[in-house]
Amino acid sequence: MTLNDPLSNIISTINNCEKVGKSKCIVKPISNIANNILKILHDNNYIGEFNIVKENKKGHIEINLLGNINKCGVIKPRFSVKLNDYEKFEKRFLPSKNVGLIIVSTSQGLMTHKEAIEKGIGGRLIAYCY
Repeated sequence: MTLNDPLSNIISTINNCEKVGKSKCIVKPISNIANNILKILHDNNYIGEFNIVKENKKGHIEINLLGNINKCGVIKPRFSVKLNDYEKFEKRFLPSKNVGLIIVSTSQGLMTHKEAIEKGIGGRLIAYCY
């Protein structure tokens, strides 16, 4: 099995496990971006604790699901966004104002769109979750 977009596979696996109602989810492969996105989702109470299990060079991530995700997905293509464009993409990817989050890759690392607006920086859109 070849993976063209590992991040998309991880997000869709989490989304599918949430829809089925599972309490745990195992995703592969491990990457720093995936780890940072899972930290953001954990900090915003969309997922529970997660453990990284290393086996030789490869490994997987075990995620405890809380049932708080209605939908999550990866944003392709990775749109560039300026500070005053966040509202346009909120309308496109989130169901309503102040519901959900968009994960943005900025020069200061991965963060939610709300944090990026507070800091006054733009970036590239990575994923959304509500």
